[in-house]
Amino acid sequence: MIKVGDVAPDFVLPTGDGGAIRLSELKGKKVVLYFYPKDNTSGCTKEACSFQENLSVLKKKGAVVLGVSADTVDSHAKFADRFSLSFPLLSDERKEVIRAYGVWKQKSMYGRKFMGIERTTLVIDEPGVIRHIFPKVKVEGHTKEVLRVL
Repeated sequence: MIKVGDVAPDFVLPTGDGGAIRLSELKGKKVVLYFYPKDNTSGCTKEACSFQENLSVLKKKGAVVLGVSADTVDSHAKFADRFSLSFPLLSDERKEVIRAYGVWKQKSMYGRKFMGIERTTLVIDEPGVIRHIFPKVKVEGHTKEVLRVL
């Protein structure tokens, strides 16, 4: 399990716009790396739109926002287009990065247990060190919490 003070595990993941992001290439910038369960679901849409609405403030604080889920590149492209998201959504269909960051967890809903992404946000500093982890994120007010730690 990763923790505050660890160097963020590097990765390369495809984006919804046909590109790819390598985390290590973002050294020198703060990174808000957020893991979310599913494109086009109510909580994930609220979270993404909140990051989008506050993107200029996040950028002024020197931060780049990256969203990660196990959805396909195609799904990300449609989600970003539908809600005018201008930050990268990364596709981790094999769940390698999701597992490396320890956010693939057993969840339960209506008494049914299943594996899924636990909504989690990490703030990574300019040298690539994890400075803050928000586990089990509650969407309402979350972007403000992230801005406070930047």
